[in-house]
Amino acid sequence: MKKLSILSIGLAVLLVAALPLMAQAPYAPPGSAHTNVVVMDANHQNNPTGILPVNFKSAYGFNRIPNAGAGMTIALVDAYKDPNITNDVAFYANYFHFAPCSFTVVVLGTIEGQGWDLEESLDAQQACALAPAANIVLVEAASNSYTDLLAAVAVASQPPYNASVVSMSWGGSDSQGEDAYDVYFCNITNGNGQPVTNVAATGDGGHGTIYPSTSPCVVAAGGTTLALSSSVPAATPLSLNYGSESAWNGSGGGISCVGCEAEPSWQVAACAPYSPNGQRCVPDIASDANPGTGVPVYDTYSYGGWVQVGGTSVATPDWGSFFTLVNSGRVAQGHNTLSMADPDLYSLYSSNYATDFHDITTGTNGSCGLDCEARTGYDLVTGIGTYQANNLYPAMVAMPN
Repeated sequence: MKKLSILSIGLAVLLVAALPLMAQAPYAPPGSAHTNVVVMDANHQNNPTGILPVNFKSAYGFNRIPNAGAGMTIALVDAYKDPNITNDVAFYANYFHFAPCSFTVVVLGTIEGQGWDLEESLDAQQACALAPAANIVLVEAASNSYTDLLAAVAVASQPPYNASVVSMSWGGSDSQGEDAYDVYFCNITNGNGQPVTNVAATGDGGHGTIYPSTSPCVVAAGGTTLALSSSVPAATPLSLNYGSESAWNGSGGGISCVGCEAEPSWQVAACAPYSPNGQRCVPDIASDANPGTGVPVYDTYSYGGWVQVGGTSVATPDWGSFFTLVNSGRVAQGHNTLSMADPDLYSLYSSNYATDFHDITTGTNGSCGLDCEARTGYDLVTGIGTYQANNLYPAMVAMPN
């Protein structure tokens, strides 16, 4: 197998400088990937802060989806070993009065921590909150090298794990030659013969692109700033609590570099205003990622308790969890699981946009004019937009994919 070091060029420029009260993911060495999680508050370890699961679900309509992911497996691919992860996930579920989640850790190496334990806790706990009846499998790659991470991606969908959704909250340089590695994501079927959808973060450095989110076989998740209509839990279990949204200024997005990733046919119409010249546009979709409106994560390896975080590392497992619910519903109705999901999303964007998505029309992720601005319809900051999950769910369950 060819080495993946060609993907490492310019990784450093993709990370933004630390902001007051926030800590960014550490720089990654050449040939490696970085996480896309941003710490907002690590000073209140005894109490969770941020948007709590019950409010998050009522904001986006997850609380109106009766399916909880039964029969499906979502795999979360991260790097390095976190010896506390199983206990941390169990504590999180118990704290928020969830039933214990079905959680499995696949350890592919021996090195611990390296700043990835928070990412692992975030990914697993978001999946536990949003797809609580699914099998949640965390695959801990031996290192954050692309060689090891992509090997872990391959493990995730094959026996005995057989994930139908793989979430990747990490990335590196968008570079020429990367399309050779799209074989890890394109037209993959798991060990049960079910199609697989991969989701990847677009980054937290504002305007710019990272791989693997630029792969046309990956759903690219950007970020927003979510405002609830009420700070208290919804009045009834089925009440919605969505206030408003704008683009998060850290959301990665843009057009893949010339000669890197070709524009897929299903994206041509949506991306036409941005003159992509035949190159892939990202993101495809978005979800809350602003650390200031972030989510609570319980991590004892590096932080000793509760941490409020944001970043497109939040949006990625959230969309992965949503696709897991959809796949469960599809199988229950005798359909295949989603195959890569993007063609279905853009089909619904063309036919049922206002009902299925929140169109994000304000905010920017840089100073590059149109390419950095959220606008009506598809844009290079938030993609199609965020989910009206209660409406998008039945629409995607019914897709002929």
